[in-house]
Amino acid sequence: QVQLVESGGGLVQAGGSLRLSCAASGIIFKIENMAWYRQAPGKQRELVADITSGGSINYADSVKGRFTISRDNAKNTVYLQMNSLSPEDTSVYYCNAAIYPKRGPVFFAYWGQGTQVTVSS
Repeated sequence: QVQLVESGGGLVQAGGSLRLSCAASGIIFKIENMAWYRQAPGKQRELVADITSGGSINYADSVKGRFTISRDNAKNTVYLQMNSLSPEDTSVYYCNAAIYPKRGPVFFAYWGQGTQVTVSS
């Protein structure tokens, strides 16, 4: 069994910063891709950023230059540093990870419970 536990969300004024964390725990052999998604009310869930175990990174155009994704493989944790926040960034942010429970080709995708980020104007 694997759990992803997120933290760091909250209320911030426009122009401010927040740092999200997501820690994976349980039966883990390897974590390949780790990612942050977000979903605003009435909208589809969208990819914000992802990072592979080797450090390759991809960002949504809307957050490039403002958000930074990073990970600590020793702690099975992924972070999202969010700067220059705007009201358009208000969403529930979800952590996602592709986790191998043992050596071999089989992996499972897990989601965190979500953390609310609200940016006031």
